[in-house]
Amino acid sequence: MTRTLRLGTRASTLATTQSAMVADLLRTRLGLAVELVEVTTEGDVNQAPLATMGGTGVFVSALREALLAGQVDLAVHSLKDLPTAPAEGITLVAVPPREDPRDALVARDGLTLGELPVGSRVGTGSPRRAAQLAALGLGVEVVPIRGNVDTRIGKVRAGEVDAVLLARAGLARLGRLDEVTEVIDPLQMLPAPGQGALAVECRAEDRALVETLGLLDDPGSRAAVVAERAVLATLEAGCSAPLGALAEVVEGEDGEELWIRAVALSADGALSVRMSAGGPLRDAEEVGVRLAREMLADGAAELMDQTHTAVDAARQ
Repeated sequence: MTRTLRLGTRASTLATTQSAMVADLLRTRLGLAVELVEVTTEGDVNQAPLATMGGTGVFVSALREALLAGQVDLAVHSLKDLPTAPAEGITLVAVPPREDPRDALVARDGLTLGELPVGSRVGTGSPRRAAQLAALGLGVEVVPIRGNVDTRIGKVRAGEVDAVLLARAGLARLGRLDEVTEVIDPLQMLPAPGQGALAVECRAEDRALVETLGLLDDPGSRAAVVAERAVLATLEAGCSAPLGALAEVVEGEDGEELWIRAVALSADGALSVRMSAGGPLRDAEEVGVRLAREMLADGAAELMDQTHTAVDAARQ
């Protein structure tokens, strides 16, 4: 493959950093020429809460449109931003090795969650983080915020909030882990499905490129996010729903297997359905679907209905 590949990316610092990492893999591992092409998405220009903008897809649609129009050859996304429904003409060709998927706290004075005084203001734009934070019963106030990493951490430095919750993976990729005051244990806060993973997409019809980019795929990372996204899809939840899921590759009696845990919550964190399941890596989607169905049977359907009703009201 002698052409220079045009890699579509959002223009934010984190997005271009992540895309540059994939570009470097393509150059060093596969010997390909790559250039970044910045594409502006709705999620970049509209600072309204994500739930009121339709949730999933607001960071993705413009990149996919550029792909289908032939303006770029491949696109890199944060995998947690991808809608679970397939996109016609586009294939998820690779999930490179996943970064640590946990959430992280950046707080004033080096404080951890448990050390924050009652009444402290904690910033997050994520209903999932807000609900799980409320469920911990720490007596802190959740402050809705949006913006890039600099903007969010800047609110802590300026004293507007006492702490913010962010994805550890983004901070790691930006070289800012020294600002983290606590990495949150998944027993306290399960991450978003796909958090910490990157998604590489290209046009399905470009068979040669599909085969080439597939060399970047990491089977363990792929299996984990497939299971997590199966939970998301089966529960019919978008990024507006308080839903956390984390799948991990563990050593079983017959070799590697997948273990996944998930939680669905009411918006205020007062109610929750929490379950886990396991199975072979090859059955990742089935494992996720089975777990989600068990959660639905245990009351998660009502929690999802409450969320959708609240989101619909917010949009009106």
